[in-house]
Amino acid sequence: MTPKTIQGNIFSDKRGTISYVNDFDFDGIERFYIISNSEENPIRAWQGHKLDAKNFYCIRGSFKIHFVKIDNWEFPSKDLLVETVLVSDTDSKIVHIPAGYANAIESLEKDAKLISFSTLPLTKVCDDDVRYDSDYWKINE
Repeated sequence: MTPKTIQGNIFSDKRGTISYVNDFDFDGIERFYIISNSEENPIRAWQGHKLDAKNFYCIRGSFKIHFVKIDNWEFPSKDLLVETVLVSDTDSKIVHIPAGYANAIESLEKDAKLISFSTLPLTKVCDDDVRYDSDYWKINE
């Protein structure tokens, strides 16, 4: 499986605005988090997931979601291709990162918020989470 973007839409009228991603399937979602990076550390990097798929949706501001396909969990190549998807609260979409990838979350402005839907039960997280140094892979500007 490869990463993909699930496009939604935004509807506005005199009553307000509704953002939605009707093609996102919540089957298998076990938990969610809301992420707000600090101004001092706008990049949360790198978290690898052997078993857990991640789904990211921006609820305020904008983010860059960076990700790499891991080739070796103990000693991954430093030359892996870093791919990036921009998400914002003005473009309703979910970025799906399947298991087998590491990701980095970069907030692009103060007070930006991102929701992360995870597929792995909390009881199995200790078997899944692999951390790498924040500068392990170069993020292109």
